[in-house]
Amino acid sequence: MRCRLQTLFQRKFKISLLFLLLLALLVHLVMDFALPTAHRPCGCDTKAPKAVGVLSGSPMPADLKKLSLRILQDFSGSNGSLEKSSQPWRVGLHVRAGEPGVQQQHEVGNAGWTKGSKLAALFEHPLYNIPIPEVTEKDKLFIVNPMEKFSLHSSGSDEWVSSSKAETLLPTGKTAYDTYPTWLKFHVGINRYELYPRRDPLLPTLLRDLATQRIVSSVQKSGGTQLKLIMTFPNYGQALFKPMKQTRDQETPIDFFYFSDFERHNAEIAAFHLDRILDFRRIPPVSGRLVNITKEIRDVTTDKKLAKTFFISPAGNVCFYGECSYYCSTEHALCGKPDRLEGSMAALLPDKTLAKRRSWRSPWRRSYHKSKKAEWELNPNYCAQVRETPPYDRGRRLLDLIDMTILDFLMGNMDRHHYETFEKFGNDTFLLHLDNGRGFGTHSRDEPSILAPLQQCCSIKKSTYLRLQLLATQPYRLSDLLREALATDPLAPVLAEPHLWALDRRLGKVLAAVGHCLARAARQEEVLVDDVGSWV
Repeated sequence: MRCRLQTLFQRKFKISLLFLLLLALLVHLVMDFALPTAHRPCGCDTKAPKAVGVLSGSPMPADLKKLSLRILQDFSGSNGSLEKSSQPWRVGLHVRAGEPGVQQQHEVGNAGWTKGSKLAALFEHPLYNIPIPEVTEKDKLFIVNPMEKFSLHSSGSDEWVSSSKAETLLPTGKTAYDTYPTWLKFHVGINRYELYPRRDPLLPTLLRDLATQRIVSSVQKSGGTQLKLIMTFPNYGQALFKPMKQTRDQETPIDFFYFSDFERHNAEIAAFHLDRILDFRRIPPVSGRLVNITKEIRDVTTDKKLAKTFFISPAGNVCFYGECSYYCSTEHALCGKPDRLEGSMAALLPDKTLAKRRSWRSPWRRSYHKSKKAEWELNPNYCAQVRETPPYDRGRRLLDLIDMTILDFLMGNMDRHHYETFEKFGNDTFLLHLDNGRGFGTHSRDEPSILAPLQQCCSIKKSTYLRLQLLATQPYRLSDLLREALATDPLAPVLAEPHLWALDRRLGKVLAAVGHCLARAARQEEVLVDDVGSWV
């Protein structure tokens, strides 16, 4: 009997112990799920949202696709900056450089880069420190009178102070150059080799002026196929305003011809930063801006044709459409919410009466016809003809054009029919990469024909090729660099994530095209034209 009681007691003890263990485990699980993740210690290895750091080619999550489709809307009257909270790919990107969270964004979203700025590291790289030739007086766009002072009088009359007064009005230790507004310093700094220097201290100020300076006049820009405005600031500075026509998520319909595509404001902003990352520096500075249609366009315009096109929509929003060849009608009106509208503000180049520019028809210009093809599309040996034609028969012109081709392919711009140069510098100067609004229209498909100059000529600057190789590496990944650069813009995020992923994919295709050329060439020097010498 005693033995049986002892056995029964042991069984009950084991059951009780097991019950207590299960109860403790249950309590632990309940507490773990009950605690919010935000209360976990900062040192834990939490992972960033996949929308921020997704590698090129990674598929978009299904729920994100559904939401992106749901928020698509007609471009008329849409304003993406007012919809940021509803778009998950915007999360974590609207952070200004230097503010708390930027370093964390780099640490979490960029594998292989633990701290600091990738852009800063890029611009410190030897490939971004190759010096340009010495700039002489004849290499400058303007020869400036050192005694000419710029002054804006408080009386409201804007005038240049004569050189005879300048010396007495200058503060001690200051030069006349110090009195120039930023836009004028930008113009004065243009030379034969670059539109602006790599480490231009004026650039942040100029971009800020474009985004914040008071607008005193707004008129339509003559020419072109779509509406553009010339905005004037109190200090005589001017900017080219391109209004928003599409949301960030919308792609160019596959049935659209390249010559009837929309011009996108965010493409202008992104093109400027991409051009700088590639070290071309041939696009004038561009900033995003949220404009008040009533106060900053309608109330200050002296353009009677533009003034006639303003109206109030049935939804109570202020709209206008101007006069142009495409999309200037009531059906394609530009509407604010209720009167705020996104747009790009590009610094204007010096007036052509002061600095003449020459327009050149691109040898690889498309036919701009629905069925006809251009000669270069039919003749695989077309480049041989181009090489024998001035100004492509000598100097850097053909190589500069191939640089422009690479820029266009990366952003998917098929609309490069002309380019410009400053007439003063003759044929030995850089090309201006203007009008980039038809870039970044598609991210799901690439247009290989844009690379025809590179594929047919099989030539590229060695410096360009080395930089492209650098931008394909993990520490300097192109999509990460452009994302970081665009994060400082007032309209950030400027591009939807899929456009950034497409950059890495297209960069790989450019390098593959050069690789094919190198495989066929007898000597590497036939493809990679040395422009760096002993610097690399």
